[in-house]
Amino acid sequence: MDASSTSSITSKGQVTIPKALRQQLGLARGSRVSFQLVGDHIEVRPCRPQQPLPVSGFGMLKSKRPPVPVDFDAASLLRP
Repeated sequence: MDASSTSSITSKGQVTIPKALRQQLGLARGSRVSFQLVGDHIEVRPCRPQQPLPVSGFGMLKSKRPPVPVDFDAASLLRP
């Protein structure tokens, strides 16, 4: 498939972006796109996150359990 494809507009005004184009741009379910009127056509562009994604997931999960002490030794659980 080339970079230009056609799609129909549904009664709700929705358009399907062809699979090859979604894959090429890294668009998945929930991805956001922006629309801009340029002259006599519409440009659709992927919205990239303002902040880069974190390299580590540390601290992203919340828990109601008390934190594990820093000096906790998991091997101590194996000793009788």
